[in-house]
Amino acid sequence: MPSCVANGVSLYYELAGTGERLLSISGTGGDLRQKPGLSEGPLGQAFEVLAYDQRGLGRSSVPPWPYAMADFAADAAALLDAVGWDDCLVIGVSFGGMVALELAIRHPERVRRLVLACTSAGGAGGASFPLHELVDLDPEERVTRQIGLLDTRWDEAWRRDHPEMVALIAERMPPGAEQPAEGLTNQLAARARHDTTDRLGEIVCPTLVCGGRFDGIAPPANSEHLAGKIPDARLALFDGGHAFFLQDGAAWPAIVEFLDGGAAA
Repeated sequence: MPSCVANGVSLYYELAGTGERLLSISGTGGDLRQKPGLSEGPLGQAFEVLAYDQRGLGRSSVPPWPYAMADFAADAAALLDAVGWDDCLVIGVSFGGMVALELAIRHPERVRRLVLACTSAGGAGGASFPLHELVDLDPEERVTRQIGLLDTRWDEAWRRDHPEMVALIAERMPPGAEQPAEGLTNQLAARARHDTTDRLGEIVCPTLVCGGRFDGIAPPANSEHLAGKIPDARLALFDGGHAFFLQDGAAWPAIVEFLDGGAAA
């Protein structure tokens, strides 16, 4: 199982696929033991994908607190050093998009093209929903709240008619599931302080901002703000919620096309 010490943190990572090099940065609570992963879908068919468990999560180590979003970005840059990648394409999903923003701002020479999926700038540009507020809820109530945030169309009637989806979400998405409690708590705290709004103009690489029209975690207004502040960024909104890339069949082709150098959207 590959791992390396990057920025003083032991990071577990996986490489899959062939083609242009693509760094995939996962969302809150991301763990490569959860299958299928992004590298196993359309991305893995089109690119050489580098995916990893972020500090405190999965099979990576839990460094001592405090740390901030800049530390997550420094981890990503150090991982690129460890695997010998000078630069690459980057996709960041949800929390991973926040990390990708910091990476593109602080290490612009490392990012050739950037996809920001279902994420937010923070601060005046709009923050993603404060997931740390859900951690202490009763598990059943937490799942109910998460479902409503994942897709704002999924009301009580929808949940009653789709018990299999409710069970799947309960298994995969409750904050803290199968994660070191300290690591997840630290990640949520860094997420709550995320703010890149005043620095978005420093991003120089071609950028695609994409999201779901019914996302209650990173609402469309947040994507619109990102696209409006990042120079020459493209915006694409799809028919879905926070997991729009699984809900709208047009999403992955557009993302792959953009990463491959096309216009997309």
